[in-house]
Amino acid sequence: LFDVYGSPWFSAIYILLFISLIGCVLPRAWHYAKAVSKWREAGFLHESGNLLFHLSLIMILVGIASSSLFGMRGEAIINVGERFINTPTSYDNFNPGRLFNLKNLPPFVITVANFDAKYDPNTKAPEDYTLTVQTSASVDQRPSERIVKVNAPLTYGDTRIYLQANGYSPLVTVRDKSGAIKFEGPVPFLPQDGNLRSIGAIKVPDAVPAVGFVGNFVPTYQRTSTQGAVSAFPELLDPKLLFSIWQGDLGLDSGIPQSVYRLDTEKLQQIALGSVKPGETFTYSEGSITLETVVPWVNLQVVRDPGKTYALWGGIVAVLGLLSSLYGRRRRIWIRQVGDNVEVAGLAKNGVSGLEDEINSMVSALKGVK
Repeated sequence: LFDVYGSPWFSAIYILLFISLIGCVLPRAWHYAKAVSKWREAGFLHESGNLLFHLSLIMILVGIASSSLFGMRGEAIINVGERFINTPTSYDNFNPGRLFNLKNLPPFVITVANFDAKYDPNTKAPEDYTLTVQTSASVDQRPSERIVKVNAPLTYGDTRIYLQANGYSPLVTVRDKSGAIKFEGPVPFLPQDGNLRSIGAIKVPDAVPAVGFVGNFVPTYQRTSTQGAVSAFPELLDPKLLFSIWQGDLGLDSGIPQSVYRLDTEKLQQIALGSVKPGETFTYSEGSITLETVVPWVNLQVVRDPGKTYALWGGIVAVLGLLSSLYGRRRRIWIRQVGDNVEVAGLAKNGVSGLEDEINSMVSALKGVK
C-alpha cells in the first residue's frame, strides 16, 4: 500500500493518462498546423502556447518514463579510507530500472580520502560538507583527486554521484578470553538527531559463544538527568561509545534478513553494560572490546537518469507555453457592411484592457482604405 509509485494501479493510471494526453494533443496539433498554413484561424499566439504546454508535458512524461525504465539508483555507505568499485555487489541498496542493462554501469573506482564537516558553533547547524575522493576509471588506472559537495556531484556521462548523508563509524577490536581477535574494523552507526547521536550494533559471530553489542555513540558526550547520554555537538569533541553486551545465537545463519544497525535481543542473554572512549578497553566475562578510534562515513547516492534532458527541456518549454497562453492578447473582431455603413465590433477573450483603443485604431485604418 505504501509503495505507491511501484504499484500496478499507479502504473495503469500513468499509462492511461499518457495515452489520453497523446490522443488529445496530437490531432489538435495537426489541425492547428493546417489552420496556420491556410490562415483560416486567428489567435495563433494563444493557441501556440497552449499546444506547446501540452506537448511539453508529453516530453516530460517521456523523460520520466525513460529514466524509470533505463535508469538506476543505488546507495553505498563508505568509511573514510575505504574504496568503492561501481559493481552491483558494492551497493548497500541497488534499484535498477526494469530495462536497465548492468553493462551500462560506468566503470569507476572511488576512494574516500577525507571528509570535512563544518558546523555553526551557536546553532549547531551544518555550514559546509567537503568530501575529498580519489577517482579512476579502473583499479589499475592512476587516480585523480576530486572534490564533492552537496550541490556539486561527480559526473560520469549520464551517471551522477551525490553526497547524501554522513555519520560516524566506531573502529573497534573485540577479543575473547584468550586475547585472540574475533572482530576488528569500523562499524557504521545510524544518526538519530542533528547532533549525530547514533545507534548501531556490533555483531561478533566468531566468538564462542557469539556476542553482540547494542551501541549508542555520541560524538560530544554529555549526560542529562532526563535523557541520559546525549551529544552536545555534531563534531568529535568528546566521543564516547556506550553499549550493552548480549550473548547467544545472533540469528545470522537463520536466512532471515537483519538490519546492520540493530540486534534482535529477544533470544539473547545480557551479560554486561559498559562504555569506552577512544583508546580505552572494556573487559567483560567472555572477553574485551577496545574503541581504537572513530572514522567518518559518507553515504553516496549513484543516480543514472537518461531521460533528465528531455524532462528539463520539457519543463522549459512548458513554462514558455504557459506564459504565452496566459498573457497572449486574445481578440475577436467582427466587421460587417450594412448598406453604406461598416460596423466594427470586438471582444476581449481574456479581459486584457486596451480593446477600445485597438478598435478605434482599426476603424481609423479602415477609413483610410479606398
